[in-house]
Amino acid sequence: MTIDGGFSKAGLDRLHGVMAGYVERGDLPGLVMLVSHRGRVHADAIGRLAFEGSPIKRDSIFRITSMTKPITAAAAMVMVEDGKIALDDAVDRWLPELAGRKVLLRLDSLVHQTVPARRSITLRDLLTFRCGYGIIPVFPDRFPIQRAYAEAGLAPGPVFPSYPPDELIKRYSRLPLAYQPGESWLYNGGSEILSVLIPRVAGITLGEFLNERIFAPLGMKDTAFYCPKEKQHRFATAYMQDNAARQLKVFDPPVTGRFSNPPVFENGAAGLVSTADDFNAFAQMMLEGGALGSARVLSRESVALMTTNHIKADEKRESQLFLGNARGWGFGLSVFAALDDPNASQGRFGWDGGYGTSWYSDPQAQLTGILLTQRVMDSPKPPAIFTDFWTTLGELSAG
Repeated sequence: MTIDGGFSKAGLDRLHGVMAGYVERGDLPGLVMLVSHRGRVHADAIGRLAFEGSPIKRDSIFRITSMTKPITAAAAMVMVEDGKIALDDAVDRWLPELAGRKVLLRLDSLVHQTVPARRSITLRDLLTFRCGYGIIPVFPDRFPIQRAYAEAGLAPGPVFPSYPPDELIKRYSRLPLAYQPGESWLYNGGSEILSVLIPRVAGITLGEFLNERIFAPLGMKDTAFYCPKEKQHRFATAYMQDNAARQLKVFDPPVTGRFSNPPVFENGAAGLVSTADDFNAFAQMMLEGGALGSARVLSRESVALMTTNHIKADEKRESQLFLGNARGWGFGLSVFAALDDPNASQGRFGWDGGYGTSWYSDPQAQLTGILLTQRVMDSPKPPAIFTDFWTTLGELSAG
């Protein structure tokens, strides 16, 4: 017997059992997962909002962190379609702080050992993460540029920058680029800079622009840069591993945490909260070539650009920790460009969030999977629950 999404009841029961195991073992308090196949949707809520909290529900709200990046990239493409900015426009006009960049001689150079940038940073550079700014994935830090990022308050970690936009871009402007614009892929920096660029081009805040052009048209009523007081009873508690105590500890509470009030910086790299159904509306818009029902957010051509791999293997050579061998990068999201992952067909696109969330859509299978938890990832490597979710889901769709 097949049910929601064309999957068998036995298959969905197996997926439920695998995911419920993580809750029963105490690896996390709860989760929501949603699977959409050719327009039919199956959702499952397991566990609690907190270990001692109320039951989790389908409309529970989660911090989606880096799953924010594709939404920010979509907003940039809306501006391109509006004629406000072109993909290959230099961003100096709107971000004069980034004009006249200097570039490190080598990655291990001192921060003053630089050469002039061969050209300006473009919007395309920001979207493809080849702007020269971003995370140097060497842990523990050993390069001078990594220390400079830390001193500027821009180092990677579970707590994100909270400077006003103008201050944030000033801090970036004091740092040299690690690579020439267009030369190499580095994670995250492009989306943070887009968070300043989009409001300056649009003339309104990033939150206002996202709500007007993406959230309202798609009916994403619970997606925002914070969870307001009247919705905090639906807001999951975020946890992280305390290695010293060998147990989970509260990282971000729902009422007094970092996402419970309007932020100083609306972070388009990692700042949104959302629900499974809200994010599925965005995912289906992307899967359907820019429209959902009667609401068209983007053209098919823009979605095709976003979901096409734009980077070469050698451009991600020092960031394999994030992308591995199988994935490339489109605009603000990853794209499976090779077939050496048994759980993904070529062309599948999406991204993960560092607080324990994952989304991918497969155009060939017309399949979307969304997993929302609130256990902060221990490293950029996907945790076991992600692997189990996608492996089990792949078995269901193959059957």
